[in-house]
Amino acid sequence: MSELNLSPIDRGSDLRTDAAKLEQLWKKAQIIQLVDTRLSATNDALTFIDASAVSELLESFIEGDRFFLGTSRDGDQPYFAWRTTWINQPIDDGSGDFEKDKYEGLKTLREVGGNLDAEDLALAMHAVGLANWHESHTHCSKCGAQTVSDLGGSVRVCVKDSTQHHPRTDPAVIVLVRDAADRILLGHQPIWPDKRFSTFAGFVETGESFEECVSREIFEEAGVYPSQVKYITSQPWPFPASIMIAFEAIADRPEDARPDGQEITEVRWLSRDEMKQAVATGEILLPPGISVARRMIESWYTRIDGYSRNDLQGEQSWRP
Repeated sequence: MSELNLSPIDRGSDLRTDAAKLEQLWKKAQIIQLVDTRLSATNDALTFIDASAVSELLESFIEGDRFFLGTSRDGDQPYFAWRTTWINQPIDDGSGDFEKDKYEGLKTLREVGGNLDAEDLALAMHAVGLANWHESHTHCSKCGAQTVSDLGGSVRVCVKDSTQHHPRTDPAVIVLVRDAADRILLGHQPIWPDKRFSTFAGFVETGESFEECVSREIFEEAGVYPSQVKYITSQPWPFPASIMIAFEAIADRPEDARPDGQEITEVRWLSRDEMKQAVATGEILLPPGISVARRMIESWYTRIDGYSRNDLQGEQSWRP
């Protein structure tokens, strides 16, 4: 594996079967607290607690689940997530700051992901992805019996027949569409805030290759076929359980572009100068910095000298 693709965290899969070793690692671990899939974090970094702090918090929180996230690359620092919730849920006292007070010191990954460094982001993606999966897979899909977390949170095991259930990841493609003039095509989904435009994406269907999915999704959503499809990169996307496979594609007949009217209600071809102007005036909102869509757009924009990421620092917005 090249350094370019090397994760900043060693997931330590060989350690997951050793319960005694995991217990030792827990005692010296940096631990992310997870409450309702919110992370212990500031606006730009994860915050960690240790095992003794977890013990103290058990006065207010249930014992919960421990998820082993791995170690630092040198093996010296183990990381865990502790998924829990309140023993007694906070009650709204009518003060108006209930949500803020309830989740003091806790942030959603959507809120902070774009500000985290590579190590914190890798840990956060792993922790939230596991939390989402455990939340929705509490029973065996074969017999319906209860399942319990095992192997450091990497599997759930059926208490009746000992069947192991592993976390699932749904593959989805995301595509930056260009034309011969090097403009890019962006679309607006009706579930997004007004003026939000992004690249095109969709889930891979059964029996479908990535390239076939790219062609299908672009045609279904934007009415154009690509003549070239090039793989760029990938990104874990635990909202709730996807991996985004990013591609770039060339559309030969840009004049055919049109929204499907359902998933996409507006499409726009944009040159770099048009993009710069539209962002500066607030005419369009780009996807947030945590997303591979944003990175794809910025990579295209900065390929030519004189165009900087700073030109695109307008307002960012998630769906409501």
